[in-house]
Amino acid sequence: MTFLRGHGSLRKCDPMRIDGKVVLITGASEGIGAACAREFATSGARLSLTARNEEGLRRAAGPDALVTPGDITTDQDRRRVVGRTLERFGVIDILINNAGAGIYQPSWEMPIEEARYLMELNFFAPLAMTQLVVPPMRARRSGMLVNVGSIGGKVVLPWLTLYSVTKSALGALTEGQRIELMRDGVRTMLVCPGYVKTGFQKNVRAGQAPEKVQKARRFAITPEQCAEAIRRGVERDARTVVTPRSGWLLVLAMRLFPAIVEARMASLNGTA
Repeated sequence: MTFLRGHGSLRKCDPMRIDGKVVLITGASEGIGAACAREFATSGARLSLTARNEEGLRRAAGPDALVTPGDITTDQDRRRVVGRTLERFGVIDILINNAGAGIYQPSWEMPIEEARYLMELNFFAPLAMTQLVVPPMRARRSGMLVNVGSIGGKVVLPWLTLYSVTKSALGALTEGQRIELMRDGVRTMLVCPGYVKTGFQKNVRAGQAPEKVQKARRFAITPEQCAEAIRRGVERDARTVVTPRSGWLLVLAMRLFPAIVEARMASLNGTA
């Protein structure tokens, strides 16, 4: 159990029950997003799902889920999915900003328009979604913002440098909004997955992971394991979820032995 300071007094903040809650998930057509749809539906949530791939959304959705195909990098589609969700359910209890993309290309040669697109999808779209859902959450003094970042947001991955930059920015946003909204009963949670067995590598906008990194795939977790960690994090009102938990060792190692970790990263990247 945690406490929030609201209007000059400490206010008890109980763990969130998923049953009956309205959960809006972006990027829900495959991977972590689709797994979250199944995980939260099993826990009794009412779902609103969005992604560009309508066929994938239909597969991920249960019989009672609201499906809104669209591109959340556009203001029109963001407003449409939020508006339809409020029209159907009346509230949005949990927003899971999951949609994202990556590019395996060095920062010094990536076309600047691609860098801008990464920031648009991985950072500005989640920011814009929160700006749409936070006002009604503040009015009800209840709600949770869940931002799916990456271990790369904690420790920069040199084969995904600008992706890591976008996820670092998303992490800072999550932490800042936690403080901004603390008095309003709205919580935030950052999720930092490591290697997850999804279609991320085949869906990247350009390039491919270094061979040594691809071999590490055997240590990856499944989307279902990641979704379970997210659901458990929401229930216990976690600040940050790193999954698998062993990822915390990398974060700690980077803080204590940065030169050693950087050398190891360079070797994985084929640059040392």
